[in-house]
Amino acid sequence: MSAVATPVSPMLVRLAAEKATGALLRDHGTLYLVDGRVVHAESPAAPGVDVLLTTGGTLPRENWDEAVDRAGAHRAVGRFLVDSGRLQDGELEICHLGAVFDAAFFALSPTSGPTRFRYGVGHWFGTVRPVSAEAVERETVRRRELLDAVWPYPAVDTAPVVPRPAAPGQTVGARQRALLAAADGERNPAELARLLGRPAFHTLLDVRRLAAAGLVETPLTPEPEPASDPAPPVPALLPVLPVPDPDIALLRRLRDALEAHL
Repeated sequence: MSAVATPVSPMLVRLAAEKATGALLRDHGTLYLVDGRVVHAESPAAPGVDVLLTTGGTLPRENWDEAVDRAGAHRAVGRFLVDSGRLQDGELEICHLGAVFDAAFFALSPTSGPTRFRYGVGHWFGTVRPVSAEAVERETVRRRELLDAVWPYPAVDTAPVVPRPAAPGQTVGARQRALLAAADGERNPAELARLLGRPAFHTLLDVRRLAAAGLVETPLTPEPEPASDPAPPVPALLPVLPVPDPDIALLRRLRDALEAHL
């Protein structure tokens, strides 16, 4: 993977080289692989493909539920939606790819927890369009860099979105207006993404752009607690003698003399 100098997930790189099939489990999400290629991803931080298709798209919720009931056990939900005429091939592919890259961005975020791989595990949605692990890593790095280039304060990514008044003549696009209208000062970007049926990364990007424009609050980094005054050192009963081999008898006499005056 020459495009990524330091792999986001060394295990993902190894599994791709092995052409492994199964589920890569990390703290913030899971990637599903078939023959070393990513076929699905999910994360608690990102809306699932169901939300993107129903809340953010044109698929009625009952059609989604029907597809899961009838094709979930066969790992063919996506195929069922197309074969039954609920979605066009291109519509499903675009939405699913968006969901994969969105969830993978969070699943591959830095973590101190264990990374595990369960061989042979598949996802009930099924395969739509496999993506190379290299492409997933490259896109994850690109998105991280883009967020920092827009507004290098990641605290806005998880804090409640609090709108600020616009300056005279200041305007935003329709997508950002809808985001500001939904921001009630309590929902964070992930919650707003689900409410609006949008990819979580795109919502983060909009929030950072709004923060850079002064239209939402940027939480302050908590100030460190002031250090308490150090306790005064306890006076030593014995003086420190600058000699390499002190006379033990002399030290004992000094100790006895000090104790006699206490």
